[in-house]
Amino acid sequence: MRITILNKIVGSFTLFVFLILAPTHADAASPTLQQAKKEAEAKGYIFFTTHDEIVAMAKKEGKLRVMTSLGNQNFKPLINGFKQKYPFITDIYIEDISGRDNYQRILHELQAGQAKGWDLVHIPPDLAKEYMAYLMKHDVLGMAERGVLKIHPKMIHPVERNAVAPTSDIRVVPYNRKLISDDKVPAKFEDLLKPEFKGKKFVADLRPLTLAGLVPAWGLERTLDFARKLAAQQPVWGRGANRVTLAIAVGEYSLGIDSTLGVVTRVKAKDRTGNFSYKVVDPVPTMAIDHVNGILNTADHPHAALLWLEFLTSTEGQEILDKYEPLTASVFTPGSAIAQAVRGKEVSAIDWDHHTKFEGYQAKIVEALGFPIVDEKLKAK
Repeated sequence: MRITILNKIVGSFTLFVFLILAPTHADAASPTLQQAKKEAEAKGYIFFTTHDEIVAMAKKEGKLRVMTSLGNQNFKPLINGFKQKYPFITDIYIEDISGRDNYQRILHELQAGQAKGWDLVHIPPDLAKEYMAYLMKHDVLGMAERGVLKIHPKMIHPVERNAVAPTSDIRVVPYNRKLISDDKVPAKFEDLLKPEFKGKKFVADLRPLTLAGLVPAWGLERTLDFARKLAAQQPVWGRGANRVTLAIAVGEYSLGIDSTLGVVTRVKAKDRTGNFSYKVVDPVPTMAIDHVNGILNTADHPHAALLWLEFLTSTEGQEILDKYEPLTASVFTPGSAIAQAVRGKEVSAIDWDHHTKFEGYQAKIVEALGFPIVDEKLKAK
């Protein structure tokens, strides 16, 4: 199904206006909020009727322990911004747990009851079902919809209701102007199947994140058919967006299809030749749901953790994620770099429905591609 940015803008604007007008941080709960609390608790969820109630309990906690996959460069700015808003939470520790080995280790610790001392955890998409079993059951979605927490509802898992994705990402096409002119760069992914792109004319990643990102717009079968035809074009096979993008920037290859907006922005900022550029190609593979977070059911500081989730999705938090990640603030945040980049484009969005299926898409696509071999120059050092 084609998802247009116009629909996203309308939906985001409507929800944004709703959140602005919602009765947040009230001193007393309305009958509607009391009823919502009753309904949530009947389903086993924790529901707070006022923001002040959460703040009051967070004051008593005064600490926060976070496991995340956000880059280290974000930690100090996020901590400083959070402390400025909530100065009573004085003891904050964040640890980067990026990497599949870490995700598996933490899951084993959770299963053994050994993952203690942490409040928030990153939830990897391929292990989401297993991780969800160890989250505290706050009705974050219900509280966001009613303005108790200022979080865009589309950032929250619609079924589990207690997992939050504060970031997004898009895949773009980096290229080197010295090797290919602006007008020759594909405007849509099907252009890569043209004869002029056959025979090692572009780089594709062995881990097909971009191709998997096309499934929401094209459907799986069309994407698999495209993958087979793309493999027949005999691209150069690489591994890792950073390595491939740098190789294109220095002129080893003309263009690639598996970089992110954040990666190309960092590389472009360091390019003194003016040769390196990128294009946002239709349909735009968009990881609308990224860096998913949840509060552990063993959390010692769950109320501080709720405020942290809210802060990550706030104007201040999103600005930090755009500046220091960089450019990973949510597509659902009006004015974010990604929201601006996809404006007027056809978006292929990996949303909550596709999030846990994403690894499966990749596996099927790899099979359709055959067994490509990574070029020696693009192997990880």
